[in-house]
This record gives sequence, C-alpha cells and structure tokens, in this order.
Amino acid sequence: MSRSIRLVRIAAAGIAVAALALTGCASGSAPAGSESAAADAGYLTPGKLTIATGETAYEPYVIDDDPASGEGFEAAVAYAVAEELGFAADDVEWVRTSFESAIAPGPKSFDFNIQQYTITDERKQAVDFSSPYYEASQSVVALKGGAAEGVTDIAGLKDLVLGAMSGSTSATTIEQAIAPTATPQLYSSNEDAVAALKAGQIDALVLDTPTAYTAVNFYIDDSFTVGELPAAGVPDQWGLLLAKDSPLTADVTAAVDTLRENGTLDALEEEWLAVLSEGVPQLQ
Repeated sequence: MSRSIRLVRIAAAGIAVAALALTGCASGSAPAGSESAAADAGYLTPGKLTIATGETAYEPYVIDDDPASGEGFEAAVAYAVAEELGFAADDVEWVRTSFESAIAPGPKSFDFNIQQYTITDERKQAVDFSSPYYEASQSVVALKGGAAEGVTDIAGLKDLVLGAMSGSTSATTIEQAIAPTATPQLYSSNEDAVAALKAGQIDALVLDTPTAYTAVNFYIDDSFTVGELPAAGVPDQWGLLLAKDSPLTADVTAAVDTLRENGTLDALEEEWLAVLSEGVPQLQ
C-alpha cells in the first residue's frame, strides 16, 4: 500500500502506551536542543525533528487528525522514533503533505514522513525508506448482495471479477493467492478501484487490511469484508519516508530497528490496530 482511503473513528484506548512514546529524550542520545548536533546530523531545523503526515490524517493512524497528541498508531510510532533519536516531544514539529508530493523526487519539507508508505524498489529510486515499522495483510471487500456474498474460501473468489490498485501488493496478491479465471481490473488509485466497485464494474476489491477496515466501516456503504487473504508475493511493508540519500536514513532506520527489537512496535500495533481484523474470516 499503498495509498489508503481512510475515514474511521476508533475509540482511543491505552493512553499509557502512547504516553511512553511521548516521554523525553532517550538516555545516551545527543541533546535534541543542541543546534550544532542537529545541524551536523542533517535535520531540517536545528534542534527540531520535523515529521510529516497526510494533509488529513485518519484514524486509527492519527486520532482526531491531531498527530501532536501522540494518539493513533502512526502518531505513537513517530514519537517513539523521535525519542530514540534523542528528541523530546516538545521538539517535534508536524507538517502536512499530500501522498503524491512527498513521494516525488526533490527537496522535502520534513525530516521523515509517515503515512502508510509501502516500501517498493520503484519508490526507492526517488526517496529513501527506513526499515519497516509495519507489515499489512490483504483483505477482500465487496458489496452486500453482490456476487461475493456467501464466499467463504479462495476457491469461491476465482470466478469473480476482482479489482486492485495497479502495481500494488494487493494486485500481486490477487494474482498469486487467488489466481482468478477472469482478468483482474487494475486502477491508478484505490479511490478509482472503490469507484469501480460502487459502479458494479468489479465484484470485489482487494485492499490492505487496514484500508479494508476503514473502507467497510466508514467509506463504502453497504459493504463487508469477505475475508483476509494469505500472504503472497512481496510483503506490504510500510517504512518512514525520507529524502533521497538523506543523512538521517541510517539513524532513523536504527531507531525503527530498536523499536522492533524491544517490542515497542508490537505493543503499538496491538494497541491501535488489533481492531482491524477482529471478526474477519481467514480465507483458505
């Protein structure tokens, strides 16, 4: 993913986990307030960590479109990374970007950007990524009363007309996990694929599971999740996006690696994203 179509309201819980992400500078790190240290490290603003997210940041990634609260999966991850880099919460500055502008080549208005960017070789030609902070599964979404209603396994999907975003992990998953008899319909964006589903041009749509959840519960009327698919092809791994050849890439990657190794990423995923797959059947 992939670009997400995201509109969701999830009850905020587990403030204690988010609070950990909002604590001050990590011990042993260079003082975030040191202008020379920040400048030497290549930060956009000396003594500050500038983080970008979407022009509108949706739940469960950011609660109430307020990343500075530290609530929501990606907001909490961002502050946890900031702490590992030696920045206090007060030294984090947020900016907004569109999905497309941030991933285009050229100078950036941020030190790193977090908005569900799937790491791909094609994108690496224009930008840098950290190591992955999340790996998304893929799920099938359909309209109630349509051809996919009543499907309980992968065999039942094979004769359906399926859609996905072109070049996405979802498209690869259709090919490798389902191998449908009908040619899949591929679109330039998830929004276009959703429009095709609503128009009856496809029977079902494959999206990453977080996007599928938001679409079914808050975006596509009279829809449901048919089920979650087994992993296939290239994993849908999300990374923090940085400018190409950024001097920060190694440090940001090291911070993400530490959070993975010490269990912080697992805890934040459980806290904010467990709801996404509750009650969703596993398709075999």
